Amino acid sequence: MKRRDFVGGIAVAAGLTGCAKPENECDLKVGVPVETFEWSCVTSWPSRFPGLGMAVENLAERIERASAGRMKIKIYSGGELVPPFEVFDAVSRGAVEMGHNAPYYHKGKVDAAQFFCAIPFGLNNMELNAWVHYGGGLKLWRELYEPFNLVPFLCGNTSVQMGGWFNKEINSIDDLKGLKMRIPGLGGEVLRRAGGTPITLPGSEIFTSLQTGAIDATEWVGPYNDLSFGLHKAARYYYYPGWQEPGPGLECIINQDAWNSLPTDLQAIVEITCQSITTDMAAEYTNGNANSLQQILADENIQLRPFPEEVLQHLKVITSEVVAELMESDPSSSKIGEAFYEYLAKVEANSNISERAFLNTRKK
Repeated sequence: MKRRDFVGGIAVAAGLTGCAKPENECDLKVGVPVETFEWSCVTSWPSRFPGLGMAVENLAERIERASAGRMKIKIYSGGELVPPFEVFDAVSRGAVEMGHNAPYYHKGKVDAAQFFCAIPFGLNNMELNAWVHYGGGLKLWRELYEPFNLVPFLCGNTSVQMGGWFNKEINSIDDLKGLKMRIPGLGGEVLRRAGGTPITLPGSEIFTSLQTGAIDATEWVGPYNDLSFGLHKAARYYYYPGWQEPGPGLECIINQDAWNSLPTDLQAIVEITCQSITTDMAAEYTNGNANSLQQILADENIQLRPFPEEVLQHLKVITSEVVAELMESDPSSSKIGEAFYEYLAKVEANSNISERAFLNTRKK
């Protein structure tokens, strides 16, 4: 037997044994090679950054393994192929097939996207995940992105973040006036109305800006990521809770044409892997934040403080005003916001007698 005939026979046999369905339902055809896909994915994160950056690396690796190499995705960190805040546009126009970022980065372009990321005093990680996958949120999200030729997936969550690093004490709402703070999304607009100046910066620029005094304060994520950026070396006061980001959802966005080119089994692999990354990332942050917090508590140069209740309540009132105006000015925000707050009211009743009640009981 000639070598080429022998190799061809193996390929045919592999094609036949790889199909578990009846012959008349089998997608694989004898002698037809299996189609493979090589995609590019741009992100808003520093390369292999703990949590945020590694989530998308894990996404690509697991999709390749689950597809037996039929789908390979090359990851580009923020600024490597496109600027960190231009992921949405790059995927929308088809320059790349996939992107990974935070939906609130699209403020001013598609304002309603913020409801799928972080609304101040809104849904936490578990509640957002429930709304998206079981409460109708995903359908609304897909409708919102359809005109941009994008298919969104929830793909990561840091859980409740910290309030941020400040170079001065925050004892009253007056201390926020004139404050230059790195804070994106609706949280930034709330700060503006409280008298501060919100500034949007990619993660790679935060430390230098805080250290040089270009900004007076910054929120980033939490102990796990904040220590890795060295933010504790540039500011002393570390405030909690992260009222501005109670459970920020991250997104994997795929160009609609690229998505349609995938066979159904690869589409399923992508969808399932995105859900697994959301669960895995929350676990990584719970563990990472717990370990990093111990370092913070042991550092005498860091002052870990809660925001005064007066400040939180004032910010909550402003948040209500900001969200109401957004919903009044934008039909998509009105439709999605109404669904968001309807779900929040429903899920909060359960959270109060489950998670909140238990944590209060367990508190030492």
